[in-house]
Formats: sequence, C-alpha cells, structure tokens
Amino acid sequence: MTARIVSIGTALPDTRVTQSALRDLFAAQPGFDRKSQRLVGAAFDAAAIDTRHVVLPQLAGAADDGLAVRDGDTLLMPPTGARNDEYRRAAPPLFAAAARAALQGSAYDASAVTHVVTVSCTGMFAPGPDYHLVRDLDLPVTVERYHLGFIGCAAAIPALRLAARIVGNDEAAVVLVVCCELCSLHWQTSSHPDQIVAASVFADGAAAAIVASADSAHDGLDLDGFATHVTDDGEKDMAWTVGDSGFEMTLTPEVPRIIGREITAIATDVLGDLAAVDAWAVHPGGRSILDRVDSALNLDAAALAPSREVLRAHGNMSSATLLFILRDLLADAALADGARVAALAFGPGLTVEAATLTRRRAAA
Repeated sequence: MTARIVSIGTALPDTRVTQSALRDLFAAQPGFDRKSQRLVGAAFDAAAIDTRHVVLPQLAGAADDGLAVRDGDTLLMPPTGARNDEYRRAAPPLFAAAARAALQGSAYDASAVTHVVTVSCTGMFAPGPDYHLVRDLDLPVTVERYHLGFIGCAAAIPALRLAARIVGNDEAAVVLVVCCELCSLHWQTSSHPDQIVAASVFADGAAAAIVASADSAHDGLDLDGFATHVTDDGEKDMAWTVGDSGFEMTLTPEVPRIIGREITAIATDVLGDLAAVDAWAVHPGGRSILDRVDSALNLDAAALAPSREVLRAHGNMSSATLLFILRDLLADAALADGARVAALAFGPGLTVEAATLTRRRAAA
C-alpha cells in the first residue's frame, strides 16, 4: 500500500526578527575583537536569510518574563536546565498549532488519527510532545506514539519513512508527523567560528504532515522510496551535544565541502536518473550547502528556488525545514500530476537522508 502525504501544516513563533538585527546584536557581544566582529558580519550577511522567527522576544528587543537571554545588548548564557524549561513551555503549543493546520488541510478529523510521530532535537521531557498532542488535539487515547529525538536537521525524512512503513502495513492508518525545533534556545555567545555560523542560520518553527493510504480522493505527495547514506568522513564536522549552557553545535566549513564532494554519487545511487526529477526539496542547512548541491548536481537555476525561499524567509529550522519546502511544492499549481520530487536532508554523522515522492492530484 502506497502512503501519501495528504496535507502539510506549519506554525511559527510570534516574534519575527531581521537578520541584520540579529547580526548587530551578536557582533556587539563583550569580548568580541574586530576579527570576530568581521566574521560575524560576513557569516550573517552571506547566509541569504532576511528574517527568522524565534520563541525569545528578547532577541528582538522586546520585554519578556520568560527565559532571560539578554541584558541590554549583552547576550546571557542560561544553564541548560533553564533553556530546557523554556522548551517545555514553548514547544507544545507550536507542535499543536502545526498539527491542527495539517489536520485542517486534510479530510481527516482528529479522531481518525491512529499514530503520532513527533520529532525534535532542541529539547526533551516526559511525558513529551507526543503525549501533549493527544491532550491538546483530543486525539484518541489509544493512538500509538513515537518520538524521534536528536537526529538533527535530517529527521523529517526518517519520520516520513516511519509513517510510510506504518501505512504500508495498515491501510487504515492515519499518521500525524510533527517536527518542532526551538534552535534559538541554544544560542552560544562564543566567538568560535562554529558558533558564529550556527547563530547566523538557525531559527524556530514547526511543521506537520498527515500521512495516509493513497487514493484518488486526496491530493498529495506519494512516498515512493527512502534511502540513508553515511559519508566516509564528517563525523566530527557536524555534531549536536548537550553542554552545561545549552546544546552545542559543531558545524565546520568542511560540511558543505563534504556534501559537495559526495552528493553526486549519493544522489545518483539513491534517486536514480537525476534528469527525471521534476522538483527538488533540499534541506537548506545554509546557503553554502545549497550552492554545493546545486553545482555538484548541475541543476537548473530554478531547481533549488523553493529551498532558497524557505531559507530566506525563515532560516534553518532544523528538522521542520524540509516540510516547509514540501508544503510549498504541494501548493505549487505548476507541479503536474505525476511529477517526480526528490528530497535530500543532511544530519550529524555526516548522514544524508533521501526520499523520492510523486505529486498526485485528486481525480476530477
């Protein structure tokens, strides 16, 4: 039984901040010398991001009684426990908002959901987001729940793969997949290049998909196949670890170079004939990653436009980002019935996750 994404919903925090404002704030940190300030300016300006949404209004200069992350122009370094407490407060409403939007765009009521798959790498608690969705959306108390944690930016594809496996074994299953990441909670004030690059791209957001058995009554994206590939190197170049002052990102300049070097062989192996791909959904880990994929695969100039647009408007929302791109492709009237879609995402390891999808339009 083929599984189909029948709808995608998204949700964003209320606070929207410009890239230039975040750049100026980060560059103004005490102890940043001129070299560090130039690196901040270069990284933020080269990111191809205009705006980002964050759950911390203080980052936009607004007053807020929540997690204290700013004293004037000085960014504070709250302990990990305080950051995680803020995640526990702020994440469930975003999980729920994205899930409601996905349900509203589908033909299914909350009572029809049989399985929930939640995804996040920016916080943890139990009972977790999967449990809260049952309560917040009034889902059946018998719903099966799964949580994929700490997989990083690539996690939406494993979540969709799990949903497809569930539907493949039970054609009556209706799976709610929800990704929510609050990356802003883990900003570090370090002048280390890895932390500057991370601060220049990561943002907050949530996205959800309803996955059910394919039939002619529903528009959607058929989930045709999946593949995972671990690169020969990169284990130390992209990592996500728990520190005393938040989660700490390692993101070296080698990451785009490794992707650029290996993506052609990987994409050909897992996707087949690249010329047959009609649309691309590539996770925008950063502008340089998109540039490397674009160049290595010799793509048409417009092929990565959906990925670049999501990056421009929202930044890198980790696992949720790919679903934002698929949402836009699902809404694209120019994408014909039967169009082949290729999805690629990159996570710690360095791991490449891939999926092939087919655009399907409901029968008249």
